[in-house]
Amino acid sequence: MKVLVVDDEKIIVKGVVFGISNDDTQVDAAYDGEEALAMIRENDYDIILLDVMLPKLDGFEVCRKVREFSQVPIIMLTAKNDDNDKIAGLNYGADDYVTKPFNINEIKARMEAILRRTEPGRSRKSEQKDQVLEISDMRLELNNKRLYIAGREVNVTVKEFEVLELLAGNPGKVYSREKLLELIWGLDYPGGSRTVDVHVRRLREKIEPEPGDPKYVQTKWGVGYYFHG
Repeated sequence: MKVLVVDDEKIIVKGVVFGISNDDTQVDAAYDGEEALAMIRENDYDIILLDVMLPKLDGFEVCRKVREFSQVPIIMLTAKNDDNDKIAGLNYGADDYVTKPFNINEIKARMEAILRRTEPGRSRKSEQKDQVLEISDMRLELNNKRLYIAGREVNVTVKEFEVLELLAGNPGKVYSREKLLELIWGLDYPGGSRTVDVHVRRLREKIEPEPGDPKYVQTKWGVGYYFHG
């Protein structure tokens, strides 16, 4: 596994690198947004730990630019326990966030949870047959988390894909925000149901011909969301 840690505080980088490095994990470091972006373009990372407050380019801008060419999982590191920062990170395409000061075990647990969802059975991946979900004009390639609509690939984040996979795999079934939060983010996820709304809104902007009048991901008012094929 290859990880990039991005933070301008070298003591934090040093601590994270020390805490997550092992025989199976290579950890690179970057100390400003421009350096991070260049390294992400040149390397194939499995996960990125990205601080919000960075020189040259802040973490939100780095995240936005990365999402133009990659769906690599991103965990934002924020110094403020501020919902606005968290929602902003999710809006720019982050998969998760951790508030400073953090325990290295929390970082490792968040990384492991994301990697379990994005690459189940990595050691057997080469032996797996492609798993595909097709409904209406939509095709979801479950192993590599790629989405196609009418033959056109649509770039979505890991979490957006997982929300869509769950809904499309159970068309017509209504999921409450709380249930989606539990199934996609886990019982120990500290975020609230607003996290779900942000991801659904962002997903609709990418897949719906008219996001304000959705064709696929629909709302059952007062209950939750469901997929209409």
